Amino acid sequence: MFVSACGNDKAEQSSGQSNSEPIVTAAGTFPIVEEEVTLDVMIPSNSLVKDFDKNEFTKWYEEKTGVHINWEIVPAEGAKEKLNLMLTSGDLPDVIMDFTLTPSQLMIYGQKGVFLNLNDLIDNYGVETKKMFEEFPAVKDAVTTPDGDIYALPQVNDCYHCSMPQKMWVYQPWLDELGLEMPTTTEEFYTVLKAFKEEDPNGNGKADEIPFSGSKDETTGEIAGFLMNAFIYNDMHVKEGNITAPWDKDEWKEGLKYLNKLYKEGLIYSGSFTQDADQNKTLGDNPDVPILGASVGLNSGSFADLENGRGRDFEVVPPLKGPDGEQVTLYTPSPVTKPTEFIITKNAKHPDVAMRWADAMYSEEITMRSTLGPPDEGWKEAEEGEKGLDGEQAKFKEIQIDWSSQNINWSQTGPSLRSHDYRASFAYDKTENGDNQEVLLWNATEKYEPYISTTVESVPDLFFTQEQASELVNLESTIEDFVDEKTAQFITGKADIDKSWDNYISELENIGLGKYIDIYQQAYDAKYK
Repeated sequence: MFVSACGNDKAEQSSGQSNSEPIVTAAGTFPIVEEEVTLDVMIPSNSLVKDFDKNEFTKWYEEKTGVHINWEIVPAEGAKEKLNLMLTSGDLPDVIMDFTLTPSQLMIYGQKGVFLNLNDLIDNYGVETKKMFEEFPAVKDAVTTPDGDIYALPQVNDCYHCSMPQKMWVYQPWLDELGLEMPTTTEEFYTVLKAFKEEDPNGNGKADEIPFSGSKDETTGEIAGFLMNAFIYNDMHVKEGNITAPWDKDEWKEGLKYLNKLYKEGLIYSGSFTQDADQNKTLGDNPDVPILGASVGLNSGSFADLENGRGRDFEVVPPLKGPDGEQVTLYTPSPVTKPTEFIITKNAKHPDVAMRWADAMYSEEITMRSTLGPPDEGWKEAEEGEKGLDGEQAKFKEIQIDWSSQNINWSQTGPSLRSHDYRASFAYDKTENGDNQEVLLWNATEKYEPYISTTVESVPDLFFTQEQASELVNLESTIEDFVDEKTAQFITGKADIDKSWDNYISELENIGLGKYIDIYQQAYDAKYK
């Protein structure tokens, strides 16, 4: 994971000061320098931005701030390797932007002084950053190490529907055809799937219906994801300050038995454990007649065309209640989408300028210009009576552009602040096929919010020591692969759940589940206890 030997000597840290005197104007004012300054900024390429040098936002922001950017753009494919080489050589630009580093990498390079400690810079120049930290404490928490240090500024995008990503969708025309209600329990869901299989809801006289399907691509598309929440919170979580994994619990076993029952009766598509999302979508978009009754995904567009296909005919299924009354949704509420979005390196000639330049991007106007474009090109003010996602009077309305060739914004490269209220304040026109996808997803997610657990929470992003991170590299992949493999075997009946369970638990321990949880607990305790 790490490309050079890095110690933990805090004495080597740089506190964001350089040998040069500060040259910025008063915090919060523009331009931020009296005479033009150039910053060397390295970013990975962004296929949705035509040319960063000639970009309209680049030119507008240079004029506003007095800061010219010398871009070093590396191909997105291979960007991580390029960054690692530069970190090893020490040949670094002033700023590293839009690269993904683990919290551990960030902390280790920060403690070595390769990345500047931003605490003093934020205190002195971070007008917008301090506002953001005060209004959204979770943002500050996400980027602060256990020692209280901050080595990067984040990108914040509080995506409401993304925070509850495991959703189930059912084909409403089939429910209507068969006179069925939306299922509310696992038993009712079983009954619906049986009817889909046996009662010819597509009316073609063939037994070609696929009651339920998923894919192997991601957490949101996996068969076990949504349904397991009716038995146990289906991911690593924190309960009363303790890190817990679900995969060795009796409730997980009961969930597997339920899924095995569905599979044995032909209610789960056999390809669900091997097909990717595109293959699953061929089922939802079957050209002649509908054959798919239910699937899982962040949105129904994951498995059926939303614009010209059947995607809009799938209705979201709220979290189901299990046999013991469990009824929760996976909830991952962190508003920080890119915690290492902006890093000032030890080579920065003017850290104060870099800090001021990044800090201003958290203002509403500059966030809108960087992510959408100029007013009346990328967005406009909403008209009286236009409603936002939250049903209140909207403030703004996005103008649709051709993202394949646009050059008016940075398309989510760089720091920005898109809060829950900001996103809710946008109005969206209906498409020719109905509500905009953002509206559909907001409305669907509102049906999940009542089922956020009050007793458990998802594991937050944690900072690990170099030793811990090195151990996790192998442990994480080994455990994840093993659980995925055994889950598929138990559901499909290739392994008998009752007969193989004790051996499964022993194998989990042998490959390091206990150690894995201990490392997470140590990192959690270091920050929160």
